[in-house]
Order: sequence, then C-alpha cells, then structure tokens
Amino acid sequence: MALEAFSLAGKIALVTGGGTGIGLGISKALIDAGAKVVITGRRETVLQEAVKELGDQAFYRVNDITDKKAIPELVKDIEINIGPIHILVNNAGIHHKALAQDTSDFDFERIIQTNLLSVFSLTRECARYMLKRKSGSIIMISSMAGLFGIDKVVAYSVSKTALTGLVNTLVTEYSKSNVRINAIAPGWIEANIFLNAINQDEKRKQQIINRIAMDHFGKPEDIGNAAVFLSSEAARYITGVILPVDGGATVNF
Repeated sequence: MALEAFSLAGKIALVTGGGTGIGLGISKALIDAGAKVVITGRRETVLQEAVKELGDQAFYRVNDITDKKAIPELVKDIEINIGPIHILVNNAGIHHKALAQDTSDFDFERIIQTNLLSVFSLTRECARYMLKRKSGSIIMISSMAGLFGIDKVVAYSVSKTALTGLVNTLVTEYSKSNVRINAIAPGWIEANIFLNAINQDEKRKQQIINRIAMDHFGKPEDIGNAAVFLSSEAARYITGVILPVDGGATVNF
C-alpha cells in the first residue's frame, strides 16, 4: 500500500530540457514510476533520440522556452493531443561562467530570461489548467548556487535564488487549489557538460570534491527520484520545499 503512493500511473508530465543530462534523468525516473512524459527542447534530433531511449511513454515537442508567445499554444497542444498536464518540471536552463565584473548586461539578462522569466511564464500557463482541475505538481530545478555563494556564476546564481521567491509566493496562491510548488536544488551531477568542464580543470575538480560531504558526484537519476517523490501522492502534504540533492555540499565545511 505504501509503495502505491509513489506511483505516477495515469499522470502526464512536462519536462523542459528533457532530452539530455538532468532533464533526461528526470524523464526516465518519471516514466519508470508510471507517468507519460512530454519533453521539450530546441533541437529536434536530440529530442528524437531521447524519445527512442525513453520508450513509448515519451513524447516530444520542439520548443524554445524563451519564446514566451509560443507557450500558451505549447500547453494547449499537450492538453488536447496528449492529455492533462499533472506534473510540470521546469528543468530547462542555461549557464554563464564569468566574474561579476566580466559579466555584461546582455549575458545577465539572457540568463534571467531563460532561467527565471520563462519559467514563470510556463508555470503560469500550466497552472491555468491545474487550478481549474484543483490538482497539480510544479517542480522548479534550482541549484545549490541559489543556496550559497559560488564565484563566477553571478547571473546563474541570481536566477536560481529568485526561484525560491517564486516558489514561496506561488505556494500562497496555489495551495488552496491543491497545486503544489516545490524546488530541487541539485549539487554536482554527472552530466556531460559538467564532466567535460571539470576534467579540463584539475584544481577546480579537487575543490569541488572537497566541498561534497559524500565521496562522489550525483547522477541524473538522483534528481529524477527526487522529482518522482515530490510529484507523487507520497508528497501530497509537501509544498514550498527547496530540496537539496547534493551529497551534503550545501552544509559541508
């Protein structure tokens, strides 16, 4: 009986940036828990390959999350042609590594547009349907960079920190309609972009390893399993949580 509470059978999830890395790990976990998953991204070939890997419970839509005018049609398309969106995982995001003094206004605004403003636009649109049904789970993919200071990621850090404010406010407005809002804050996860970056900088790699309380990096499925829990009936009384999945990096000295 207890395990049934973790099942996502009959649910439909939308995962932005679901074709690679953490997004793909989240999509796999949701499907393994019984959900149908729609993944979005800008590169159709990447999405097609991901759907092949994910199986017949996966669907894709080519979408640039920063094209806010296209968001209502995207959500309407999924609601009509695939089914009601029960779960939204705002995973799509971009990164920019530079000292604050070397970060241009253009770069800062580009990060905020993708990682925050577009997240709000899609969340608001999906919530239109969820609030009417009085049911839904919305998950923001934040970051440990939104929980403590890390150098050379000022725009990224601000965008992720702002998601905490977004979660807190939406909890006050959506909870009476049983639409839950939570965030996952991943630590250092073994996705290709991260691995390629640290393998070229041994000093940085050692700094990261020293920061993690546990003795290894996380895997995309670790974030996926957290998303399954937060999306399931097992978490039906959990809303407004920022859940670090970071091997203890946030609290380790």
